[in-house]
Amino acid sequence: MERRDFGSTGMRTSILGFGGFHLLEIPVAEASYLLNRYLDAGGNYIETAASYGNGESEIKIGMAVSHRRDEFILATKTGERTAKGCADSLDRSLANLRTDHVDLFIMHGVGTIGELDAILAPGGAIGAAEAARKDGKIRFIGISMHGQPDVLINALERYPFDAVMTTINYYDRFNFPEIEEVLVPLAKSKGAAVILMKPIADGYLWKSAEKAFRYAFCRDVPLVVSGMNNREMLEKDIGYAESFVPMTAEEEEELFETAPELGNYVCRQCGRCMVCPEGIPIQDIFRLEGYYDRQMHDGIVRDAADYALRQRLRFWFGNREMAKQGYEMIVNNADRCTGCGKCMPLCPYGIDIIYKLDVASYKLGGRKIL
Repeated sequence: MERRDFGSTGMRTSILGFGGFHLLEIPVAEASYLLNRYLDAGGNYIETAASYGNGESEIKIGMAVSHRRDEFILATKTGERTAKGCADSLDRSLANLRTDHVDLFIMHGVGTIGELDAILAPGGAIGAAEAARKDGKIRFIGISMHGQPDVLINALERYPFDAVMTTINYYDRFNFPEIEEVLVPLAKSKGAAVILMKPIADGYLWKSAEKAFRYAFCRDVPLVVSGMNNREMLEKDIGYAESFVPMTAEEEEELFETAPELGNYVCRQCGRCMVCPEGIPIQDIFRLEGYYDRQMHDGIVRDAADYALRQRLRFWFGNREMAKQGYEMIVNNADRCTGCGKCMPLCPYGIDIIYKLDVASYKLGGRKIL
């Protein structure tokens, strides 16, 4: 399995990482099989969090592979924001994992600037992490969040984190374009590793898993972390990693054009529609719709299972208020559309821009009826 440099840490990680959340769904014996099979296949990055089952995931990992501790890079996360809470959380994690240190300790799910401020303030979690690093309990410090990456960008500008963990997949590329356009280059310039999570968009891309993993492995990141809770899934993911061949630019564009999950509704953010005589910033409005609900509510009738999955995932990242606030700042909003149609033939993806502006107004502007 291919290995890549993990930022400036000196570590090298396999391109496929093992995420520990879904270990909550299976017994210890099966978790042990999966983790050991992953290591036998050449994987070397296992990641979990204190909050996964209130330590259950950590405990299963400790029971399953602590005897092979020198064979893999181990990461865990804390949701604590104070120094004391962070220190206590780390000690519990080390006991659960049956180890004296973790290689990467991640500030988990930092979703607001206020949380980041608390972590970096005197008496905040970062102080405890730095003390733990001096004591040999951790080697490197990271930070994670989901969705719109403003907090991670701010974090990298304020503190020398060794790694950032973020959502990257070919669907959310167009909902949160700043991740690949701003965050990833910024992290690379500062020597911070980027950990790619959610390669199949929380399960939304499950029907296109092979293409989704290939796209993910093509990103300029050290590794792709995936949750694996059964043997078939594990073997498929290992196979995707072992057979990985980079996409050409033409193949990537073909994916963007033909992926069924993108269809003729999700805006690809190409900007070719920006010719509105009313001055409507169409691309910006559709980007805000991506923040709002990942462009998942589109008024198209689907089967019950697909509908239920989309409803479950559309507000997964909690960016609705951010999207609405951004929309309030737009003077020439979607309601200014006269239906002239000048933009319509310019979209290379066949999007009904007039209809989509109506949907955006419904979601972001408070229009009562769509």
